[in-house]
Formats: sequence, structure tokens, C-alpha cells
Amino acid sequence: MRRRHFIALVGCAAAWPLAARAQRPPVRVPRIGIIDDEPVWDSFRQGLRDFGYIENQNIAIEYRSAEGKVDRLAQAARELVSIPVDVIVVTGSPATRAVRQATSAIPIVAIGVGDPLRAGFAVSLARLEILRECIPAVARVAFLWNPDNDSNLAFLDDLIVAVPALGLELTSAPIRNADEFEGTFAAVLQRRPNAALVTGDPLLRRHQNRIIDFVAKNRLPAMYQEKEWVAAGGLLSYGPSLPDLFRRGASYVHRILEGAKPADLPIEQPTRFELVINLKTAKALSLTVPPNLLAAADEVIE
Repeated sequence: MRRRHFIALVGCAAAWPLAARAQRPPVRVPRIGIIDDEPVWDSFRQGLRDFGYIENQNIAIEYRSAEGKVDRLAQAARELVSIPVDVIVVTGSPATRAVRQATSAIPIVAIGVGDPLRAGFAVSLARLEILRECIPAVARVAFLWNPDNDSNLAFLDDLIVAVPALGLELTSAPIRNADEFEGTFAAVLQRRPNAALVTGDPLLRRHQNRIIDFVAKNRLPAMYQEKEWVAAGGLLSYGPSLPDLFRRGASYVHRILEGAKPADLPIEQPTRFELVINLKTAKALSLTVPPNLLAAADEVIE
């Protein structure tokens, strides 16, 4: 697909003016398409409001649900295209792929699809080093990811290189749909990891509490990509601010609706990563977070 779409009275005297006004075309309200609305989209809607767009007033948002299921993403994308909407905004590689396959005419704003240039090794290495600093005895790391997410595949490839460099052992724990969670959890426990890494895949995010409950029940320290997981009870996270990414996505929609050509808009990548630590969770896991790691944290939840 070409990049330019990749990046939503009464009396005779009064009758004439009334008729003239009636012939004017109605004001057209731009329509934006969104797949799989969830709380993080509130940041996107706030970003729109910052630019003066008010839902159901001067902008309309069409929502379609795929519940994070790959086989339903294509149908959701086709429905948005058939409306049609002016811009489609998605998060994650599976949804991005589904929309790109459904249209080559409607601009697409993709949020949180990873690094398209595959420059993720340094970030993967940093996450592992932070995890080992927090848990000095870590030796076996379970990686919870979605094989249908290209960004997750890139993350896995980077980990395969980074893990041996740190003397660690990696256990792949793929989850494609909601039915695979229990089987994957059982397989993870058989490998007896002493830490876990969890991606920010939309499917895993939809089952956030399920994953946090699993690692807590089995006293498995886990690191996440987004601080929202730590606020929900996770141990620590290292990654870009998800709300900030969605607010920035709103700025792309604004520029497209104002007439900017998607091909002229640069692909933005996160430049600042945040470290967030939950001390309450650390205490529950009998972990003592090193003072230097606490000092380096952008946010500490107590």
C-alpha cells in the first residue's frame, strides 16, 4: 500500500431567504473509525478535544469491536471502510494489517505498532538489565507475547539475541487468543521461570487482570511495557507513555483532517522511556528494590 494513505418563519418576505438557506449543503462532520475501544482511547479523545473536536458535535467516531481477535479484525475494518470514514485509527500490528488490507484510499493512523525499522535491540537489552537489577537472582525469563503481532515478533527476535548476552534463559509463552491463556500459563510454570516479560499487545492488554493475577498467585515478578499495568498491580514497567502515544495520534488525525497529506507526515518514534515501580507489589513478592533503581524511576507507586 502506498504510504500516503498510511499514516478520520412565516410570510412571503421571509420565504426567499429561508429557501436559499435550505439549499445550502449541510455542514459535513468528519468521521473517524476506531477498532476495539478501551480505556486508553480516552487519551486519544482528550487529544481531539485539545484540538477543538468534540465527539457527537463537530466530529463523529465510529466504533467497531473485534475483541482483539485476528479473525474479526478484517470484518471490523471492512465495516469502517464501507461507511466510509475519513480516517481510521488503530493500535497494534494485527489491527494495522487488517485495515491496510481493507483500504488503500482511507488514511490510517497507527499507534503503538513498534519500531518499523527494527531498532529495538537496545530497548530489549535495557528491559532485561533493569529486570536483573531488580531481581539479581533471575536466571529464567518467561516472555508472554502474541505471535500474530509483528511488533511482538520483532521483540522476540531481539530478546533471542539479548538474553544469552546476559547469561539468561528465555521461555517463549505465545498467546494468540483468550482460549490459550490457561494452557500457556501451565506451560510457563513447567519451565519454572523466576521472572517474566509481558508485551503491550492489545489482546494481552484486554486480559491485563488475568495476567497480573497469574503472576501474583505464582509469585512471579513481571515487567511490562506500559505503566498502566503497574498501576493495576504489576511490579515494574519500562516503555513509552501509552496515553501520550494516543494523544499524539490525535494530532495526526487533526493534521489529516486539516488537509495534510499522510505521505508528508513523519513516522514518529518514542524518544523518552519511563521506568515505573510498584513498591506494594515488590513487598508482596518479598523483593527489595535497590535504592539506585528507585532513584532512577520516573514514578514509584506505594
